[in-house]
Amino acid sequence: MPSFPGPAVTPEPIFEALNAFQLTAAMKAAIEIDLFTGIGEGKTSPETLAAHCQAAERGVRILCDYLVIHGFLTKDDGRYGLTPTTATFLDRHSPAYLGTISRFVASAQMLDAFRDLTAAVRQGGAVYQPGGSMAPENPVWVEFARSMAPMVAAPAEKLAALVGDGEGKKWKVLDIAAGHGLYGLAIARRNPQAEVFAVDWPAVLEVARENAQRAGMDGRFHLLPGSAFEVPFGEGYDVVLLTNFLHHFDPATIVPFLRKVHAALADGGRAVALEFVPNDDRISPRFAGLFGMIMLGTTPSGDAYTFREYERLFRSAGFQSAEIHALPPAPQHVIVSRK
Repeated sequence: MPSFPGPAVTPEPIFEALNAFQLTAAMKAAIEIDLFTGIGEGKTSPETLAAHCQAAERGVRILCDYLVIHGFLTKDDGRYGLTPTTATFLDRHSPAYLGTISRFVASAQMLDAFRDLTAAVRQGGAVYQPGGSMAPENPVWVEFARSMAPMVAAPAEKLAALVGDGEGKKWKVLDIAAGHGLYGLAIARRNPQAEVFAVDWPAVLEVARENAQRAGMDGRFHLLPGSAFEVPFGEGYDVVLLTNFLHHFDPATIVPFLRKVHAALADGGRAVALEFVPNDDRISPRFAGLFGMIMLGTTPSGDAYTFREYERLFRSAGFQSAEIHALPPAPQHVIVSRK
């Protein structure tokens, strides 16, 4: 039997870490059976929740207790309640509801990416399928475009405010890896003279097109389907959006691509990147520090780059300057580089 130095040293954190996959499963299950919404509607006992969720009372009780222990629910006299976080983001009646993100973040493909992390560490990149999430026309990005949109709405408006509206002048905006298209549409909403050109895989752009139609801006929203590395961009753009894109690649891939972006910009135009940017220590702030692991498991060569590294990449591609802006409360930063 192993012996422990004393009561202050315990193997519990190791045990919890090795069982952490259960928390992912529990959160996904709770969202899928609409547990948080039921509690928000006042169904707070295991019996009433089971009826609401169309689930077994024993299953609901154990799931709720587990989520109480992890800080996602409260429990008082056998009844469950929402925390401020779950009330805000996981009750369907909340305007800030984010439950749909589980369909991407906890998708089968994302979970598969970490089933053999040992091999990914040894190789230095994704091993779960050729190309990882960067495989051409990977359907996971269609799910990303549909399910992650609620999490993007507020950051998209803040990014658009940072970029400005061009004082109503005619603007050409290139939205690379547009996904849902919400970042480009937020700029177009502020400037009625802005035309947005969205680049992504054809199936993904269908989601962006739907969003443009709903926003009444499909006449100013143009599709450039295909790989961002191969599609001709054209030229004369005032703004090029690179939202959550560059981190998927290594510097040897990023610099030539940024040269292509540089060539597409008008003189004085700006490349606007939205990224998870850790400090130089690579472990803070917390979310940005953790992001490198996502890239290790899901991409062949992506990473979480520091601002110094981004600044060097943009300058190597011919950009004059790079400046970084926080986008609270979002965990990402905006990097603006001018031609």
